[in-house]
Amino acid sequence: MSNTVRVRFAPSPTGPLHIGGVRTALFNYLFAKKHNGTFILRIEDTDQNRYVEGAEQYIVDALNWCNIPFDEGPGKNEKFGPYRQSERKDIYADYAKQLIDSGHAYYAFDTAEELDFHRKDHEAKGKTFIYNWHNREKLTNSISLSKENVEKKLANGVDYVIRFKSPKDETLHLTDIIRGYIKIDTNILDDKVLFKSDGMPTYHLANIVDDHLMEITHVIRGEEWLPSLALHQQLYTAFGWNAPEFAHLPLILKPTGKGKLSKRDGDKMGFPVFPLEWVDPQTKDVSKGYKEEGYFAESVVNFLALLGWNPGTEQEIFSLHELVNAFELERVHKAGARFDPEKIKWFNHHYMQEQNNTQLAELFKAQHSSKLNSIDIGYIALVIGLIKERATFVSDFWELSHYFFKAPETYDEKAVKKAFKDDTAALMIALVDIIQHVSEFTAMNLQTQIKNWITSKEIGFGKVMMPLRLALVGALQGPDVFEIMFMIGKTETINRIEKAINSI
Repeated sequence: MSNTVRVRFAPSPTGPLHIGGVRTALFNYLFAKKHNGTFILRIEDTDQNRYVEGAEQYIVDALNWCNIPFDEGPGKNEKFGPYRQSERKDIYADYAKQLIDSGHAYYAFDTAEELDFHRKDHEAKGKTFIYNWHNREKLTNSISLSKENVEKKLANGVDYVIRFKSPKDETLHLTDIIRGYIKIDTNILDDKVLFKSDGMPTYHLANIVDDHLMEITHVIRGEEWLPSLALHQQLYTAFGWNAPEFAHLPLILKPTGKGKLSKRDGDKMGFPVFPLEWVDPQTKDVSKGYKEEGYFAESVVNFLALLGWNPGTEQEIFSLHELVNAFELERVHKAGARFDPEKIKWFNHHYMQEQNNTQLAELFKAQHSSKLNSIDIGYIALVIGLIKERATFVSDFWELSHYFFKAPETYDEKAVKKAFKDDTAALMIALVDIIQHVSEFTAMNLQTQIKNWITSKEIGFGKVMMPLRLALVGALQGPDVFEIMFMIGKTETINRIEKAINSI
């Protein structure tokens, strides 16, 4: 096996990539980059019945959007290719035959009806049917049948599967980077199918063979594969190969903390569970994606990195480069990590502040093309610079900034009662005169001259500033009033104040 770190992300193209799969890919990527290694994408499509058109491209697009592209995989640096298991069919058949020849596997000819009978018979007796050492000599396989009978069935094309011959009365001693030492009694293991009657391998055989041939040094995968670790270790031993190191990541739990976060939970609970939007090719149903919902890739990556991993410090904000430097598998937790939809919004709000205002302006203008089509992109960018600290998504911008682009048509009733008193109209008329005579119309000059006037007249600041804000915005909200005045200009500022006087 190679001394250079080589890890793989090996999803099945059965639909959109779940956010848990993205985290698995991310942890593999971080580990590879931390050790100057290689991050490989392998498509595990041995179950052709579950294959979904477009799913493989979705996986690639999702990794690219998250800025964790694979180094090696389908169509990219294919020195260990092909990287789709469906294109490696002949390879697996040879290795399955090797296991039979070495006595570690056997042909099983049991029909689906026969196995169903045994299961129901066991259920009726309050037992669970397990195909292994305690009954395999009584079932229809190459252990119980004569060599001649087996050869005859094979020659006649009788359907069969190849099962691993799990040993009896042995103890397996396993090690996991995250879980530590694990001890398994082989008597409780079943004889898993390695090769199916359709001529395709199961995940177990294909996974082990591919990891060996692709020189994978570390297998970093979800907790759901922990029960398979015993079989996989036995397969490495049976082939006489050195096994990679294993690390099984904790589950991502529902926001309630109870149960694994599923693909259906997003629709039920109102948040995405996929990185990108997915349109089901059969039903045309649309599932929301983080990208389309307005999340930044940096937010998703930063959030996912802290789901089950702790850097050992209070730091929460990490760039991808910082994550690579800080990441250690030994600091990944065993316990499940609760998915918090509000926390990822918190990350998005943070990364919103770091975005380029002109790029945000382009996104904003595209969302509201009918309203902003004639507005200069530079002006929109300046507006965003003033209001984005209150925004979590680009979709929040219009609500926060509409008064920069058009005068308010209505005024908040509660704000009117609070801001407009009997003497307000007279104060606003006087204020208009002050504004008319501001020589250089800048936010700083406006602030200086208006505040000096208020102070000289011994007027309460609220008596002027509240109705002024209400006139400009239509509500008692928004950024600095003087910045708003500067942005909309002297003429528009005066028009809005006079409109408010007449309307209110």
